[in-house]
Amino acid sequence: MANALLERVAAGDAGAIEECLSRYRPLVWSLARRFSPDFHDIEDAVQDVFIDVWRHAVRFKPEIAPETAFVATIARRRLIDRYRRRRREREVAPLGDAIDVPAGPEEDIASRGEDIERVRESMGALRLDERRVLELAAYQGLSQAQIAAATSLPLGTVKTHTRRGLERLRRLVEARGSCASPRDDRKRDG
Repeated sequence: MANALLERVAAGDAGAIEECLSRYRPLVWSLARRFSPDFHDIEDAVQDVFIDVWRHAVRFKPEIAPETAFVATIARRRLIDRYRRRRREREVAPLGDAIDVPAGPEEDIASRGEDIERVRESMGALRLDERRVLELAAYQGLSQAQIAAATSLPLGTVKTHTRRGLERLRRLVEARGSCASPRDDRKRDG
């Protein structure tokens, strides 16, 4: 009986766990492929989904929904969480990379000093709301939720200012890097 499988998984039946993996892996794999083109990321996501399936199998109620729907719902929720977490990590990473100063040879330190100066000058060219949100995140280490509370802005607005500010900052830093002098660039902007 198909509905008994998750009940056996919940009871800790090793054979049922193998059967569950065999039966639902293609479904979970196809869902994971929609969220990532990377083979290794898909593998990790599928493993995470099945860990959640095994962990939550005790909640399965055959009278409410079939096993396939139960597994697909867990997969969808887990995959969306992974996707959102990765997107947040990508949004925050560029600013951290732009101002990180590793120890190294004197030339590298001098080069990094120029990079930091370009970032500082570029921060000054941002809109006030974007600059304020990025400064609170970078210099005070506040999360977006903490920034929202500190500035009395809605969380969605803080996220928008962060994303737009990082995009604009990246463009400004790149533009200043390709100019002969950052001072010349400021004269053109003003």
